[in-house]
Amino acid sequence: MKNKETVTIDDVDKEILRIINQDARTPYRQISRDLDISVGTVHNRIDKLVKTGVIKKFTTIIDHSKLGYNLTVIIGLRVKGGRTEILENKVEYSENVIGIYDITGKYDATMIAKFRDTDELNQFIKMLLKEPTIERTYTQTVLKITKEDTGFFDIF
Repeated sequence: MKNKETVTIDDVDKEILRIINQDARTPYRQISRDLDISVGTVHNRIDKLVKTGVIKKFTTIIDHSKLGYNLTVIIGLRVKGGRTEILENKVEYSENVIGIYDITGKYDATMIAKFRDTDELNQFIKMLLKEPTIERTYTQTVLKITKEDTGFFDIF
């Protein structure tokens, strides 16, 4: 298991995270005006948040349905020996898979994926089952996405 060190952040860091979570392209000068701090302070704070791993990367949030990916599925996977690491770097999965989670319970992992249609899903499941480490899959189709957001949430 990886050692996960907890990072302590203050109210200024939290406000910076809230602002860049809304729009990662917000200029440092705008953040400094909004928070009444210097641009250098904003730069140093964001740099610290990146170096400590609080900010993993700056990215975009894509509306997959606008690109034709209207089908979201949750796939339970039973993996030989419970070794789910094999799934992490498979290039074949990169187009569709948005998350892989090592879990407890009846299955070893859960995969969240997006597809254009059921034919694409069917091909994907068949590809998965060709993997020598995959013993079984269990697929659930999402009928409605109530909430889907990977950004900063207010836990403080």
